Amino acid sequence: MHARDTLLLVVLAAIWGGSFLFMRVAAPSFGALPLAEARVALAGIALAAYAVALGRPLPRLADWRAHLVIGAFNSGIPFALFSFAALHIGAAYMAVMNATSPLFGALIGAALGAERIGPGKLAGMALGIAGVALLVGLGPLDVTPWTLAAALASLAAAACYGFAGHYARRSGTGMTPLALALGSQIGAAAVLAPPTAFALPAALPPPEALASVAALALLCTAAAYLAYFRLIVRVGPVRALTVTFLIPVFGLLWGALFLGERITATMIAGCAAVLVATYVALRAEER
Repeated sequence: MHARDTLLLVVLAAIWGGSFLFMRVAAPSFGALPLAEARVALAGIALAAYAVALGRPLPRLADWRAHLVIGAFNSGIPFALFSFAALHIGAAYMAVMNATSPLFGALIGAALGAERIGPGKLAGMALGIAGVALLVGLGPLDVTPWTLAAALASLAAAACYGFAGHYARRSGTGMTPLALALGSQIGAAAVLAPPTAFALPAALPPPEALASVAALALLCTAAAYLAYFRLIVRVGPVRALTVTFLIPVFGLLWGALFLGERITATMIAGCAAVLVATYVALRAEER
């Protein structure tokens, strides 16, 4: 992989690792659903303006079903789940649990008949479950019904990403990366709009929360998706997926630097277990 692609991979991981920090800042003022809706709506507007400015084709109306499903499971639902989790657990926890996405992808792929789960994948999944259990059960976190719900929400969000990848592979054929990114954000905004109407914040969020939403939408969603799709074109989906290994590292780093979250030996062990599990599962898939 060329140096510029490696650099783009690291930058992308740093951006996505920072998304959990921004959610931690904005979620208490916005609430989970309004935060997710604002994120996808603003990202959709930015991507639409980008497409129009470059004269690129917009998403086709005929593909509305695919955009709706991909938008719901690749953006809308997981963003809302992580925004809920951000109310109760730290950015580092969410970043590590996000790294289980490829494990869920392998499991869902097997359930759909798209791929086979061999001993390597089973070992990776077992290690991943152990890593998450270690992180939640023994980390510097008071285990309460709310923190457990937040942990489950984070894992459900990762499962959504796993499903969305398989669905997009089958239904996104023929779409350009920009049209797919834009259409999915429009679909996510449409899915989230009805429930968000009943959960709007009582007052205008403070400036730091508004700035965090702007960063989530423009940097962590619109710009990050364009970079990710460009990386897939240049180095292929398997290598691009290695960004998953780096996101928890930046999640822990940004949480410690900017939110004062503690990093303990148990957290590092849990993070390492999840990353090794993901690597084992991906290596098993390549063979």
